[in-house]
Amino acid sequence: MSHTWRVSATRLERDLLGEREIPSSAYWGIHTLRAIENFNISGVPIGHYRSLIRGLGFIKEASAKANLQLGVITQDLATPIAAASIEVRDGLWDAEFTVDAIQGGAGTSTNMNANEVIANRALEIAGFQKGEYDQIHPLNHVNASQSTNDVYPTAIKVSLIIEILALLEAVTQLRTALAKKSSEFSDVVKMGRTQLQDAVPMTLGQEFAAFDLTLGEDQSRLREIIPLLSELNLGGTAIGTRLNTPDGYAELVVKILSELCEHPFSLAENLIEATSDTGVFVSTSSVLKRLAIKLSKISNDLRLLSSGPRAGFGEINLPARQAGSSIMPGKVNPVIPEAVNQVAFQVIGNDLTVTMASEAGQLQLNAFEPIIARSLMMNLVYLRRACRMLADFCIDGITANREFLRSEVENSIGLVTALAPTLGYEAAASIAKYAQSHNCSVREAGLALGLLTNESFDELLGDIRGLTGS
Repeated sequence: MSHTWRVSATRLERDLLGEREIPSSAYWGIHTLRAIENFNISGVPIGHYRSLIRGLGFIKEASAKANLQLGVITQDLATPIAAASIEVRDGLWDAEFTVDAIQGGAGTSTNMNANEVIANRALEIAGFQKGEYDQIHPLNHVNASQSTNDVYPTAIKVSLIIEILALLEAVTQLRTALAKKSSEFSDVVKMGRTQLQDAVPMTLGQEFAAFDLTLGEDQSRLREIIPLLSELNLGGTAIGTRLNTPDGYAELVVKILSELCEHPFSLAENLIEATSDTGVFVSTSSVLKRLAIKLSKISNDLRLLSSGPRAGFGEINLPARQAGSSIMPGKVNPVIPEAVNQVAFQVIGNDLTVTMASEAGQLQLNAFEPIIARSLMMNLVYLRRACRMLADFCIDGITANREFLRSEVENSIGLVTALAPTLGYEAAASIAKYAQSHNCSVREAGLALGLLTNESFDELLGDIRGLTGS
């Protein structure tokens, strides 16, 4: 795809392939321009992923400070580079990160984009013009002691930690909403089901409490991933051998990065292994898939329980969010759970992408980290938004059809299970058979067979409510 830049002025930049004109207003440079031209795939630029750009800003700032302490660059270079990195970190230049999220080169285009934006902004801070790379150079100075192969995976890990912490907050919000409903519905007796058939009585409160707890388990798994993501290969440069870094750089830059992020990062025990291994991304993806499956299952249950409202389960009412049909007046659909289901489908598909990309790594580097990064960040953002949407627009407004549920329990054949300890299995089975064949309630069947009285049946229901109380 060709690109035509409608600008009043340009600057000339050079790389190993030749010369190109760059819009004078752009903070990116020739390496970014070539990547823009080469990778017109998703239409989603890396600047869309705020946490990734934030991670790059942190790393470039930490590197500038480490390089200054170790004498790699001077104060005159370090100060504007660090200042520009802080601006990148804080989101001032996200629009300048224009490279497509899907790209060849193992993330090189992303790192080049960051180097050029920071160099040109640093030049302005130092009183020079964009493109005066003899003063501050994107590679010689901004990228000093670094390689894409340690910067890019580190930026991904920083961004994943940022996004996981945000997701944990969203899951907490959803769990709080579920816990409130569990308490609200603690006295609402209903029939539990196995294989979509009546099983035994429970309360609606218990059902919502189970939703709450199952998400809590996934929060624990998410927290366990964070220490694994905190192990970095930063300072290993190209393949983990520390080529082109001064002694102590890796340890120092990780220490500074930890201070800037206020998070305890550590240097990997073996930088060569850490550069080629993407196992932690596979683990992260698996946990996100697990959460997605749980959310989808909960959404399936909500759609079933609210189905009808008159020709379905009709046990609960979801809040009406929008008209459900262009042809059927009055129809309202469970659009919020449906949207959560679709998020889950996307996350599950992205998990396969991460799996294949990780498996495809060769020798000392995995060239497919860009699609790993995009898949994981998409999953985290989608899941976070889905949790908040489900809490705000669905769970908070759910109501129970209490009288209907009570009548369903009293009429359900599944109620005979609770009779078995008192009457024996055979007698309970005879009541079930009679109720089924005569299309009557368990109470009526028990009375007809002389196995129950109204008083004993009412006592049984009282015992069930006690046993199912949340």
